Amino acid sequence: MANTRKNKDYNPNNCPVTSCMNKIGGKWKPVVIFLITIGKNRFSLLQKAIPDISKQMLVNQLRELEEDNIIERVIYAEIPPRVEYSISKYGETILPIISVMADWGKKDLKKFPKMKDFKSKN
Repeated sequence: MANTRKNKDYNPNNCPVTSCMNKIGGKWKPVVIFLITIGKNRFSLLQKAIPDISKQMLVNQLRELEEDNIIERVIYAEIPPRVEYSISKYGETILPIISVMADWGKKDLKKFPKMKDFKSKN
């Protein structure tokens, strides 16, 4: 039997949850999406907001989100060049999921107050 490599399109049973997780699953993508929605829309701001993510991992996550049409990247012709990220129209359809995750997380943080290191505008 050939070794089946899992990738972003891996969904042998056509499962809707797997389809969603293929787009936004993982440790960092939901956090990146959330941060972009609250105004942390530049690479340096994202890096500061997620100190545990490596530069290369952040680059990869942003590229994958852009490739999946979840976010859009705008490059401004300035010196030095400025790049900003925003949620695409398609990406806006994921925001209710991210919002529910954020709401659940806020309630969970109240149970464990010492974990309240994350600052949000909400």
